[in-house]
Amino acid sequence: MSYIQMEPAKRRTKYEKAYPKVKKPFSDLFWCAGIATCIKLLLIPSYHSTDFEVHRNWLALTHSLPLSRWYFDSTSPWTLDYPPLFAFFERLLSTFAHFVDPQIVHLQDGLNYSSPTAVLFQRLSVIVSDVSLFYGTYRLARNWDPKTRNLMWVLVFFSPGLLIVDHVHFQYNGFLLGILLLSLSFLEEGRDLMGGFLFAILLCFKHLFAVAAPLYFVYLLRHYCWNGSNGYFKGILRLLSMGSVVAAVFAAAFTPFLYHDHAQIQQILRRLFPFGRGLCHAYWAPNFWVFYIALDKGLAFLLTRLGFDIQVPSGSFTGGLVGDSSPFAILPRITPFVTFIMVLISMSPSLVIAWRNPQPRMITRWVPYAYTCSFLFGWHVHEKASLHFVIPLSFVAIQSIDDMGHYFLLSIVSYYSLFPLLYEAQEYPVKLLLLLLYSAVMWFGFSLQSSELATVESNKPLQKGDDKSGLQGSSNATRSDGGWLCMGWLDKGYLLGILFVEMWGQILQPFLLGNKLPFLPLMMISVYCGLGIMYSWIWQLRRIIVLAL
Repeated sequence: MSYIQMEPAKRRTKYEKAYPKVKKPFSDLFWCAGIATCIKLLLIPSYHSTDFEVHRNWLALTHSLPLSRWYFDSTSPWTLDYPPLFAFFERLLSTFAHFVDPQIVHLQDGLNYSSPTAVLFQRLSVIVSDVSLFYGTYRLARNWDPKTRNLMWVLVFFSPGLLIVDHVHFQYNGFLLGILLLSLSFLEEGRDLMGGFLFAILLCFKHLFAVAAPLYFVYLLRHYCWNGSNGYFKGILRLLSMGSVVAAVFAAAFTPFLYHDHAQIQQILRRLFPFGRGLCHAYWAPNFWVFYIALDKGLAFLLTRLGFDIQVPSGSFTGGLVGDSSPFAILPRITPFVTFIMVLISMSPSLVIAWRNPQPRMITRWVPYAYTCSFLFGWHVHEKASLHFVIPLSFVAIQSIDDMGHYFLLSIVSYYSLFPLLYEAQEYPVKLLLLLLYSAVMWFGFSLQSSELATVESNKPLQKGDDKSGLQGSSNATRSDGGWLCMGWLDKGYLLGILFVEMWGQILQPFLLGNKLPFLPLMMISVYCGLGIMYSWIWQLRRIIVLAL
């Protein structure tokens, strides 16, 4: 009997068997979160990017201007382009910023203001908002055994990606990912209404998370509304209740702007979806379009050498231009619609599987896959978006021997691809040490975890009707060697290749080429890491299909 055909009471019993209730002490959580917070405090004096000024300007405009002008203001180049709930979040922070240092929220005179007081306040605002990440991680793993739970907290709280992007580069990804993890935790428990409510809140904080909306829609429609045990009338009522909850969230976020002027919504949408920014971000994200651009440049170079008259566009991706969306010499121009279709097609296997058999415990695997599809094929993808799938996938990897090797490779590749964000020399030892220590902890933790999983699974008889994915979702959980690093020589050789890429950029490039081809190290990182992300996408797709059979 499939999961969807079970009665609700039986589904709840099956979930409780898979996640037996264990003692949930907060002491380990506090210790782990406390140590992570101390590391973040040590990073306060480090480099910060233009995103620091972006968020400082948002503090100023939400504090100084009436709500009707928030999305129209252009005092600074860094205009407000996040959804309304994040704007209200900035408005809340600006209230405290005004008491700390009034210059922080001064719209005109505060441009590029980065006094020690301003840096301290904004850094602390990110650190405090990470409470969302702590609680989301705790809630999603709170019923696991203590050793697994503690390892999970280490993997998330000490993530080099979050430390680099949020607490050095400067953003609020931990805060937003915490809301996503909370939503997933409720969905895994079968509390779909609450899970959908939290996801709607997340979308009103940052619209880029909407890539998983088709998956949420299909899953909730099938699991919450029409799950086999609900009749047609009850399904309609549940659909209306879910729709009402989601609509209420969006109404609370957008209605204050609609009240002032109907043109407000159009202006907000223009800010949220600036399709004129171009196919790629200034620093190429390691995705599919890296290879497309590289192929176009290679063909143009080859045909020019063969005597063909090739008109090379004035815009150049290697120049870091954001506004030019079509600097292609040979290959067809890519439009936002093309990327949308590619993302939807690549995501379709998970949509079909979620419709046919919507298992709550698989949602944490499906959602990261959706974000991987968006990262690979989406329009104007930021390299930082890899956090959207790397962090949730850690919850999958820690429960599966098969997935541990994949996550080990993916996390190293993804976090290494963020290195160019910290380009100053004084931050180089920090990012290198963070990645090396994290890799060592992963290796040691996964080794212990895989041995325990192998022992448990070898002593556990398989009963008829059991979920094939199991708690671990691993077909190799009973291997006699208990090893977790299921990578061949090609995978291990690929990881070693990262050393060559880094050595080229740091040592060989300056020595051999000097100031020639300054874009080459960045391009090598994007292309090389793009291979790893493409491999991860194929791996995730394969695992989703195998576990569904």
